[in-house]
Amino acid sequence: MHRTTMLPKDWWDLTAETLVENPTGQDVVALRAEIDQLRRALAGRAVIDRACGMVMVLAPCRQGPARNLLGDVAQQCNTELPDVAAAVVAAWEGEPLSWQMQRALRRALRRLYAEDRGCASRPTDEPSGRGRPRDPCSRCP
Repeated sequence: MHRTTMLPKDWWDLTAETLVENPTGQDVVALRAEIDQLRRALAGRAVIDRACGMVMVLAPCRQGPARNLLGDVAQQCNTELPDVAAAVVAAWEGEPLSWQMQRALRRALRRLYAEDRGCASRPTDEPSGRGRPRDPCSRCP
């Protein structure tokens, strides 16, 4: 047996001013704000998970290192993780990444590969004589 509660169509259209006057209305306003925040978080999470999957395919790694790589790029670019994830997904679909994000992604990938190979030193972006980044050790690309 299912029990259905019918709410008036305009129930969600109530203004915050009317609801704030009574304690129940304050709870409704607070719950709506929390729902909006959770919806935004879930939307951002879906994009982050999709971008992690793309990184996992392109740079064979597990989910943890892929998420750390995206977080590293976000930190280098001084942007939020969902924004970096959205840019990676857009790049997968054909839109170019900004030069700053491309550079940060290259750095993060070098770090990931260096950690995978067990290199003690971290790769640097100091150009060598041929315009390529200097290799931290002989085992790193």
